[in-house]
Formats: sequence, C-alpha cells, structure tokens
Amino acid sequence: MALELRHLRYLLAVAEHANFTRAAEALHVSQPTLSQQVRQLERTLKVQLLDRTGRTVRLTDAGAAYAHYARGALRDLEAAERAVLDVRDLSRGTLRLATTPTFTAYLVGPLAGEFHTRHPGISLTLREMPQELMESALLADELDLGIAFSGPHLPGVTGTELFTESLSLVVGPTHPYAGRTAPLPIRSLRDHRLALLSADFATRLHIDTHFGEHGVRPDIAVEANSITTLTELIRRTPLATVLPDAITREQPGLHPVALSPALPARTVTLLYRETAYRSAASGAFARLAREWGREHGDGPGQG
Repeated sequence: MALELRHLRYLLAVAEHANFTRAAEALHVSQPTLSQQVRQLERTLKVQLLDRTGRTVRLTDAGAAYAHYARGALRDLEAAERAVLDVRDLSRGTLRLATTPTFTAYLVGPLAGEFHTRHPGISLTLREMPQELMESALLADELDLGIAFSGPHLPGVTGTELFTESLSLVVGPTHPYAGRTAPLPIRSLRDHRLALLSADFATRLHIDTHFGEHGVRPDIAVEANSITTLTELIRRTPLATVLPDAITREQPGLHPVALSPALPARTVTLLYRETAYRSAASGAFARLAREWGREHGDGPGQG
C-alpha cells in the first residue's frame, strides 16, 4: 500500500483525541473507515502504532516516534502549499500574526489598518497571547510573525528589533501630579495607591522587578487584565498606574510622569521562526512595522 497524506492525518487525529469515534467525527469519516486506514498504515510499516487495550487509545513508543515526523511532514507540506499560493504582487495571500497584550492598545490597530489599506487582498489573522505561547506557536508553524520583546528566545526563534518602548507613571486629570514636569522619585510611590495591570501581562513583571530593585512595595488598590479598563479608571479616580508612554500618547486625559530612576526601556521585536518560509505578505508587514517604529516609537531598534 502506498502511504497517502490521509493516513498521517488519521493517525494524528486518533492520537490527539485518544478515541477512534471522536477522531472520526472530527475528520468527518466513519469510524470503521478510520480504523481500517490506521490498520493499513500499521501493516505497511510492519509495526503497531496504537495501543488499543486501555480505556483510551494511545500511541506506542513506535507510534510516538512516527507521529513526531508525521507532524513535521504535514507542517512542511502546509508551508509548501502557502508558498505555491503566495503571490509576489501581494494581490492575495495570508498572514498569521500574534502580539503580546499591551500592543493591542496602541500598535496593532494602526499597523493592521495600514496593512489592509495597502494590501486589501491579504487575509490577516490576528491573535493576542503571552510571549512564551507565541514562540511555541511560531515553532509549530501556527504563526508567521509575532510582536513581542527582545530577550532570550526559544531555540529556532529569532527577531528583528523595531523600536524601544519606555514606561512612566500615568495619572488622570484630577491627580495632584497631573501636569508635573519634574521626575518623581520612585520611592515616593510608597505614599500613593496604584492601579496596575495584572500578572497576566509581561509589563507587570517588568514593573514589579523595577520596584523591587529600589525597595518599593506600592499599595495596589486595583489589578486589571484590561488596558481599557485601567485607563478609564485612571481618568476617573485619583489612582495612578504605570504604562508604556505610547499608550499615554494615544489616550486623552492621561498625563505621564517620569520616574527616577526610570523603568528600563524594552526593545519591541518582530519574531519569526528561523527556518520559516518568508512569504511576500510577511515581508511587507515587516517593512511596515519597521516604518512605524521609525516614525512613532520611542527610539529605533538596534537591529
């Protein structure tokens, strides 16, 4: 029997669902057909790939080894299909992009809007996720590009620096520091109640690390996992927060106050898999992101 792509997909589906019936439903084939096709694959390879003796179906050691390469083969074939369909003039194509959460507040909208204006035939998929999940998705070929921060990356992930991002204390119009121009000693924050992003955000870790290094344990009145909620709260209360300056520039009624010592700037980076096929759409978005960074970022990247 000649192996066909469906045999790989059928085996991987059974491994994923650990059940022939659920796998057949997901594949829209009958359960007997699925079982027969997997048996044919085992006979061809002369090895048992699935252990069917327990309550759930699982891969044998040989099956796990085979599935690893089967996933890679299907991933490469899908990339090949995208390469064939990729049109150099950008009249059509696809782009799968992910960003870390804070960028949805000031970067994603302008970039995605301008990209669509320039290349309306490109289908753009946008996702928001933590950086560690983004890098795993890039390695699994589930994404083409990611926007996150520089630093140690997973092996196989690399990036192009776009611009630096600075952060400041942010207050609303009724706060005593609204309009303050002199830097505020960071130790003064001991006497002020803050509303901060929750630990879901890498920005919060960045803030907590800086505070800890300078012996500051702020009184945190509110934690929010939404930047919109946080900025609306700051406008309406005497609370203060810490946010990227780029967000403050886009939000009326918010006033940045420099801290001393200032929080370290972070380098915003466009991430991609080192060995990934770079489509025309990916290249066009990368150029646009670099343009935006030069025009709007706090400073140029170094790469």
